[in-house]
Amino acid sequence: MEDLDTLVLRTAVGWRAAGLPVVLVTVARTWGSSPRPPGSLMAINGQGETVGSVSGGCIEDDMIQRIREGGVRAACATDTPAVLRYGISADEAHRFGLPCGGTVELVLEPVSGRSRLDELLQACQRRRSTERRLDLRTGAVVLSEGRRDGVPRLDEHHLTTYLGPQARLILIGAGDLSRFMGQMALSLGFEVIVCDPREEHRASWRMDGVVLSHEMPDDLILRLKPDARTAVVALTHDPKLDDLALIDALQSEAFYVGAIGSRRHSALRRERLHTHFDLSEDDLRRLHGPAGLYIGSKTPAEIALSIMAEVVAVKNGVRQGAPVPVSVGKSRLEAAETGSQAFTAPVCAV
Repeated sequence: MEDLDTLVLRTAVGWRAAGLPVVLVTVARTWGSSPRPPGSLMAINGQGETVGSVSGGCIEDDMIQRIREGGVRAACATDTPAVLRYGISADEAHRFGLPCGGTVELVLEPVSGRSRLDELLQACQRRRSTERRLDLRTGAVVLSEGRRDGVPRLDEHHLTTYLGPQARLILIGAGDLSRFMGQMALSLGFEVIVCDPREEHRASWRMDGVVLSHEMPDDLILRLKPDARTAVVALTHDPKLDDLALIDALQSEAFYVGAIGSRRHSALRRERLHTHFDLSEDDLRRLHGPAGLYIGSKTPAEIALSIMAEVVAVKNGVRQGAPVPVSVGKSRLEAAETGSQAFTAPVCAV
């Protein structure tokens, strides 16, 4: 499954190839509360069909109506980009469904050969981070190697945006837990790869949209060279498989590296990786183990939710300590249960 940015770009390229006029809409700036963050993309064609979003739906409805009544030129009067604001007044905020005080500034760009969307799409699919600089006076675009993400910059003459590769999740081990994690990750826009060299485990494992690899985990990690948009989670409980993957993943640029297991086994794993494989303390501090946030999970689906919540939190820059990690949550629960023995009233864990 594609992430939303890739879907918007691919759809826009396809519409233009089919001869339809297309407008690419980018959220350039917001003030106050807004439904979609800066950098969000939407494309709309001359028939009023859309992909992606820039609001809760009301701004899209207004733009669809404009284009259906007056064509693409109703949104962009010329062949060059236009800047449009919604929600400046309280009445407009109410009309367009923006939260109280919210204002969103959009750049509407008629798609042409100058837009270079096909090149941008190819860069995303090749996992290259790209800076896109749009000249508001001419519609010409300059693409260059850039950081993987960033807040768009809009000035009098240019809009600069950043597009990185799709988030990717590598799961070591084919089983129930990887099945539930794969389903959740796909719905969140991740590319998903499941690796298991054990034929008996992967023989009946299938999921549409997920790549299933029979390589040894360390060979897969070395081949893919996880970048800063990649998460790696070891799920087999087998040190011969998990440790090999973790050793290389912890020395890569992966934004998240985790492994399941009890706190005792997690401590033994850290000691093993340090003593026998010379991983530094800095490397080991990157290891999330036991992986996940504490939500009282017991079933494979709940454990998958716990781990995916932590993966998304780290991807989005949420500091540890805001969500409660598994080890902290379990320690608190044990302390509560121990303390409860002195009381007649039961302690309920939520």
